[in-house]
Amino acid sequence: MEKINMKKLIGDNVVVVVLILLCFGFGMSSSTFFSARNVSNILSQMCTNALLASGLTYVIILGGIDISVGSVAGVAGIIAAYAGLMFPDMSIPFAIALLIVVGIGVGAVCGLVNGVLIAYLDVIPMICTLSTMTALRGVAFIITGGQPVYGLADNFAFLGAKRIIPTASMPNGAVPVIVIFTIIVVAFMHILLSRTVFGRHVFAVGSNRNVAHLSGINVRKVTLLSHVLCGITAGLCGVCIASKLQNGQPNAGNTYEMFAIASTVLGGTSLSGGSGSVARAMFGCAVIAVIKTGMDLLQIYSYWQNVVIGCIIILAVVLDMAQKKRQKA
Repeated sequence: MEKINMKKLIGDNVVVVVLILLCFGFGMSSSTFFSARNVSNILSQMCTNALLASGLTYVIILGGIDISVGSVAGVAGIIAAYAGLMFPDMSIPFAIALLIVVGIGVGAVCGLVNGVLIAYLDVIPMICTLSTMTALRGVAFIITGGQPVYGLADNFAFLGAKRIIPTASMPNGAVPVIVIFTIIVVAFMHILLSRTVFGRHVFAVGSNRNVAHLSGINVRKVTLLSHVLCGITAGLCGVCIASKLQNGQPNAGNTYEMFAIASTVLGGTSLSGGSGSVARAMFGCAVIAVIKTGMDLLQIYSYWQNVVIGCIIILAVVLDMAQKKRQKA
């Protein structure tokens, strides 16, 4: 029987170990941390970040970056809110369909713009997405005049705010609808990356673009489609935020890209490209959600929370560098 190398096992699953330690620590510090209601809240809070991270994984595996996803989410939420105002008597199925269509449509267009600029015009990903991030945030404020879009039908909030499966302790429902929706989207993104030819092409391009090109892979097409997928998940994130708030906020999604990038890298996706996993990125999202919820329960000031999240981002980069050194050794 092969001997288990515990050091290697822990090194390959640092984010899981960190998550377990965080849950244990916060569980010891707060009696309500492991309550059904709090676990449900953690899963709900994790969803928007998970949607963003599932798409960002593709782009980061390519060796790129997309810091415009938060702004894409904001614009998608605003457009969904304006579309919702046109149907004051919408049913639940119609509301869900409207949100999904708007999220996919707006996200795909934004992702297409980024993809064309990066893949076909050779604009540096950081500069490109910084520009679109700034432009889209400006568009969000121009469209709304800096004011939230409110007055939406109650069913508009079903996808983002409603819960199902009531229990004795949670009569309004124990399972947030947004959690089920996120699981479906993340599962699709994971299967597409890990079980399809397109997914193998993404890894090949991220590992070595020149070799991938010589192997017959259409590098530009793979890059374009990856950015479109990233835009779509950002758009879906935005409509979920709008649904949860039951309004469209011009500053919605602001700084969300930092949390998503940190979660993706914490999950083992290399910033230099070539390796990563949507499923493992979800552990990174769970770490961020547990830390934020735990600090809220401990009544830690939001300013200190920002310091902690910033340190996590630095830690994610350090772990990424350490992982690359281990692979070279």
